[in-house]
Amino acid sequence: MTKKKLILLAVLSGILFTPAWYSWGSGIVLLVAFIPLLFIEDYLVKTKEKSSAFFWLAFLSFLIFNLLTTWWIKNASFAGMLTAILLNSTLMSLAFWLFSVTHRKLGKGFGYFSFIVYWISYEYLYINAEISWTWMNLGNGFANNTHLIQWYEFTGVPGGTLWILIINLLLFKLLKAFIETKSLKTVKFEGILCLLLLAFPITLSLILFNNHEEKGKSYEIVVIQPNIDPYQKFNDIPPELQMQYLLRIADSLGTQNTDYFVAPETFINNNVWERNIKSHPEIVKIKNFIEKYPKAKFVIGVTTRKMYLTEDQKTETARPFRNYYYDTFNSAIQIDTSQNIPIYYKSQLVVGVEKMPYTRYLGFLEKLMLNLGGTFRSHGSQNYRDSFTSPQDSVKIAPVICYESIFGEYVTDYISDAHANLIFVITNDGWWGDTPGYVQHNSFSSLRAIETRRSIARSANTGISSFIDQRGDVLQRIEWWQRSGIRGELKANNKITFYVKHGDFIGRIAVFSGIFTLLYTLVAFVLKKKKLILGN
Repeated sequence: MTKKKLILLAVLSGILFTPAWYSWGSGIVLLVAFIPLLFIEDYLVKTKEKSSAFFWLAFLSFLIFNLLTTWWIKNASFAGMLTAILLNSTLMSLAFWLFSVTHRKLGKGFGYFSFIVYWISYEYLYINAEISWTWMNLGNGFANNTHLIQWYEFTGVPGGTLWILIINLLLFKLLKAFIETKSLKTVKFEGILCLLLLAFPITLSLILFNNHEEKGKSYEIVVIQPNIDPYQKFNDIPPELQMQYLLRIADSLGTQNTDYFVAPETFINNNVWERNIKSHPEIVKIKNFIEKYPKAKFVIGVTTRKMYLTEDQKTETARPFRNYYYDTFNSAIQIDTSQNIPIYYKSQLVVGVEKMPYTRYLGFLEKLMLNLGGTFRSHGSQNYRDSFTSPQDSVKIAPVICYESIFGEYVTDYISDAHANLIFVITNDGWWGDTPGYVQHNSFSSLRAIETRRSIARSANTGISSFIDQRGDVLQRIEWWQRSGIRGELKANNKITFYVKHGDFIGRIAVFSGIFTLLYTLVAFVLKKKKLILGN
């Protein structure tokens, strides 16, 4: 195989990975996307080429995949786009390169097993790392095919990744056998297994999809999309005017039966000190507004500040100011007829924007960052998930803020630990402009609905605001750059899915298996090297 053909195969894989992340595409293509790369790897192993050659071909493929899929990050930050694309491409290539190393040292059996466990381990470890950009985890690619992945309520997104990897391996083996022998007789077992593993999950999903019944009591919800340019929101448009937009939409849709109004992330952002939160002018306006709606609760995003008067009180993220310290938080609050205003702090923070990772190791950069006008310290966060309780009937709401909604196991904690019956996703997706980014972000909420069997109300500053039912169907939506709202009913479920109970169990099993496989590979490498030395 010529170098040109190897490069073309790598490019083909990169292209095949891409359609699943676009609204016109399908995750089904992912079931064959690895096949060109597997042919490259097989050829290089047979010809005993250096494994580094395979790393760079894999890197080319994953670079194309990441670039074609997440180029839109540049609209918010060109440096952020480069970092995300290069980091993702490198980590994907490392996982694939490790598989090739194991394949060379331990043969096909362990080799192809390692392909599965190394890749899932990479996704699992990455999603739990301090620096994390898990938008491209393969199981997310079925967000446009919710009727085919209803079994995510058992496995979550890692189950989709596992399905993709196994089917790719089996199809590769079938295609390879046919090319070499013009027959499939030698791979009958693999053929039957492939058909079963294609048919069973799809059949199960269609049965679950067509027989699904929404569970729980119905609640009337109004979702508001104020459509304010995020690049003008924080400095150029007066808060009073923004609040007028918001409450005008809410008032046009609210009824005496409205249970919840939902507004976007960081909608109120002008010096909201927690100790004075009840008297803040914007909070008072909302409090007065809901007096017209006796059942209503108003869930809204707020940038809050918390003061610490002594050294003992301050946190790692606290900032000094005069004689005290304070934290800033990307928060959600619930305003209702009671005197209590519960606050939830966003805790899955965006690296480089809302948090500086590994501050204990990068502390020497603090003075430099502050001198340059940067924000070295992160927003504050909390180490547990929380929910907002209705004062009328104790139904609980999960206030999921923006980036948090792409982390499956993270969202399950709102259900298992905080007992949420409904999920509200509040976000600000306008940073990326009219690109595939906000469309992808909305589609990931359908995955969370299936995994938890919780209905979702999603309020975006602009982007897509929507209602999503418990099987992941989008019931209503507001499109890009529309100042509008929607009113609908969602059911508040209290049943717990297998995935909510057990989380990313597939990822944990893969990490354990991957460590064992990697150690076995290292031992085989050392023994072989020692044998060669003794032989000489």
